[in-house]
Amino acid sequence: MKAIRSLLISTLVAVPSAVSAQVADTLRSDKVVVNAQMIGVGATSILDTYLSPEEYSGTELRYVSHTVRRREGRRWSRMLVHQGAFAYADNRSGNGNEMSGMYTFTYGLHYNWDLLGGRLNVMAGGQADVEAGFLYNTRNGNNPAQARLALNVSPSAAATYRFRLGRVPLAAHYEVSAPVLGLMFSPNYGQSYYEIFSRGNYDHNVVPTTFTNAPSLRNMLTLDFTLGRTTLRLGYLGDFRQAKVNNLKYHSYSNMLLIGFVRHFKITRIVP
Repeated sequence: MKAIRSLLISTLVAVPSAVSAQVADTLRSDKVVVNAQMIGVGATSILDTYLSPEEYSGTELRYVSHTVRRREGRRWSRMLVHQGAFAYADNRSGNGNEMSGMYTFTYGLHYNWDLLGGRLNVMAGGQADVEAGFLYNTRNGNNPAQARLALNVSPSAAATYRFRLGRVPLAAHYEVSAPVLGLMFSPNYGQSYYEIFSRGNYDHNVVPTTFTNAPSLRNMLTLDFTLGRTTLRLGYLGDFRQAKVNNLKYHSYSNMLLIGFVRHFKITRIVP
């Protein structure tokens, strides 16, 4: 009886250990994801000479989902950014308004350097932006709206520095991009949307863009700090877009305060 009891105890102890070892061998966590969900609010300045020679100034509200994915031990990372923006602006005399909406998707690929014992991360590479939106002028009877469609390719860079202030962990992050090549939709000077879409009169409406006829810049500076189990983010977003094509001028300058939260997690996959 004693021998049987000893055998049962040994089996009960060994089985959980073997199962745990097997599970540990089959679970692999190799992808680190940093996701930030942010709301931005600030001032905007809009000019589109197709709709009006006047510059309109007002307020912009923007939602930003910013994700960076990187495998452990790898140098390359992927960045995916979704942005949705709405702006309401007035002209100088206060007798006209413009409303704009824009969705932007960004896909970036960057090479990483981890310096200072992992406290400093530097990324450099490139990204592609797809933009789709509209601009509506409340004063216009003919051609009251303008479509915004664009594709841009940009060199981009970012840096993150992690440090402590007392017992509080902090992370300062800065990123910048500037388009060098792209395509954008634009009616020609004096051309109506009726001519483009109803009559099918193409007049150089898909325009190549470079840093010479569409010099633009987007940069973001943020600070992450942890309160309890929640990581919060505060920062600044400057988005400056402009173009001069088809004898028309366009610009959209935005300066915004950002607030949001950050999540760090790993994606675990089962290895057969």
